[in-house]
Amino acid sequence: MFKLFKQKGSAPMQIIAVRREHVRRIGLLLLIAVALLLYRLRFHWISLTPKRMHSRNLGLQANKEYFQLEGNKFLILGGSMHYFRIPRAYWSDRMLKMKALGLNTLTTYVPWNLHEPERGTFNFKDDIDLEAYLKLADDLDLWVILRPGPYICAEWDLGGLPSWLLRDRNMKLRTTYAGFTDAVNAFFNVLIPKVLKFQYKNGGPIIAVQVENEYGGYAKDDNYMAYVKEALLSRGIVELLMTSDNKDGLTKGSVAGVLPTFNFQKLESGLMLMKDLEPDKPKLVMEYWSGWFDHWGSGHHVYREGLLNTLSALLSKGISINLYMFHGGTNFGFMNGAQDFGTYIADVTSYDYDAPLSEAGDYTEKYMQIQNLYSHYLGEELPEKPQHLYKSRYATIHPKEYIPLWDALSLLEKIIESERPINMENLPINNNNGQSYGYTLYNTMINSGGVLRSEQNVRDRAQVFVGGQSIGFLDYKNIELTIPDIKSKQNLSLLVENRGRVNYGTKLDEQRKGLLGDIFLNKQPLKGFTIYPLEMKPSFIESFSAVKLNSTRENPVLPAFFYGSLYVDSMPYDTFISLKGWEKGVVFINGLNLGRYWNIGPQKTLYLPAPWIQHGNNEIVIFEESKAGKTIEFMNQPDLGQAEHV
Repeated sequence: MFKLFKQKGSAPMQIIAVRREHVRRIGLLLLIAVALLLYRLRFHWISLTPKRMHSRNLGLQANKEYFQLEGNKFLILGGSMHYFRIPRAYWSDRMLKMKALGLNTLTTYVPWNLHEPERGTFNFKDDIDLEAYLKLADDLDLWVILRPGPYICAEWDLGGLPSWLLRDRNMKLRTTYAGFTDAVNAFFNVLIPKVLKFQYKNGGPIIAVQVENEYGGYAKDDNYMAYVKEALLSRGIVELLMTSDNKDGLTKGSVAGVLPTFNFQKLESGLMLMKDLEPDKPKLVMEYWSGWFDHWGSGHHVYREGLLNTLSALLSKGISINLYMFHGGTNFGFMNGAQDFGTYIADVTSYDYDAPLSEAGDYTEKYMQIQNLYSHYLGEELPEKPQHLYKSRYATIHPKEYIPLWDALSLLEKIIESERPINMENLPINNNNGQSYGYTLYNTMINSGGVLRSEQNVRDRAQVFVGGQSIGFLDYKNIELTIPDIKSKQNLSLLVENRGRVNYGTKLDEQRKGLLGDIFLNKQPLKGFTIYPLEMKPSFIESFSAVKLNSTRENPVLPAFFYGSLYVDSMPYDTFISLKGWEKGVVFINGLNLGRYWNIGPQKTLYLPAPWIQHGNNEIVIFEESKAGKTIEFMNQPDLGQAEHV
């Protein structure tokens, strides 16, 4: 046998050589596999999830050209999703759909105005239970970047700042003005202790915290950002701090010791922004705008062309990405924001945003495309997608009862008498916190007709009535109205709607609503007002059930509240309310404010989530300003209007 081995070229020798080569190849393949495994564990972010991170000492670091998490190279694939825009019952569904897209990080704002609706009164319950949201993200193995403000923008009323701040006539929002910082300190004293336990180093999912938001586009106080940074650090925030700015203020919004991140949509502008960043620091697109928001009177904004190419280009450069939005949700109630860069425009109720996941949580073509891109990039199969949520088309409702606004005024808890108009925020209601949202009715008496002038004191839109009859509107463009001749003393009423406070730009200090000053008739200021705050809270809407309503007639007295009943004899499902024939107003279901509608579009349906519907009878109330329809229809798909590409 030994001789055979020594015989060069013999068949047995060749067989042995082949076997040895085969063993060497297997060994080499094993070494490569082990090396790849070690590389994956050491440098690949896929395995870096909350449940797998047992040693937590370093946290997210930004001292190299790439992020490191506990010393491991880490890429943030994030998505923005706001708990306050989504029914709590759907948080889990949306987060699982986030993971199925290939995302590893959830990013959320914190809306101060919801959490402290009155000074010193805090609410962190139910659909705005931030701690429950953070815990769920942790349970579902998602990292979190927290954006606690105090200002958040977000196309949200006043950028998330509470309106009671504006009771101070000298208020300077987003500065170190004592009236503002005192309020921020009081809020942070409550908020920050709630999130400390969710920080990475405390075993939680929060890997980074943002300092304010897009301050470079405001930049009214050079000391302000340092103040906010210290407000976070002094209360126990220990994770990586970040700022976030767009092209308007990347250089002006930074603060020493805080990582700047940037916001954009088109690749060219993003590449320009990157030139202003330090080359040896990791890059994060904190807001890659996956779509855009809508305002009344526009088209439904969509963004498709260039999206995948931009994402691919960013990934190829190793740049972290946060999709703003991954899932937009809804501006329920009166919480939509507005813009004013010379012309005031208010945002619609839907915050669909043309995001990968629709307003109702449905998969879109954009979702599938991004999922395919991320799956190929990550090199592995992504988690299974949760099932599609069924949408129902309930039977059409014919509202049979209604109550005119004039009759409903007696149901208000408080009315105010004043010689001169008082703006909403300074009304002596809600424990002297004023009125934040809704409508305000201003009544006075006149003895003659003539020219009524607002002198730009109407914020934002006033329907004018003489003797209960509508004669027209005053707003930003229409500041003058002719009142017909009258033969006797008549009641003059101005129903003023707060259509939403500006959420971005330099006009935040100017966002008081209602009547800001005198209204003139024939150049004389009107006096002697009775003021009715129409906040339309649940207690007010529910009070209709205790009074006798009128039977709906062919020509009802308007404005009015119309009452209908939706009976659901099965498990409730999502649906969309269509109000053909109605003009402008607000929809309530079971006392809760679903949001505004307006026939100028683009939005033509309102999303009604199943958690808002109960088995059995559901009371639907419609407040209509000008023209009542005859039916309330329910659709199984939304109509957000004609697409307009951005």
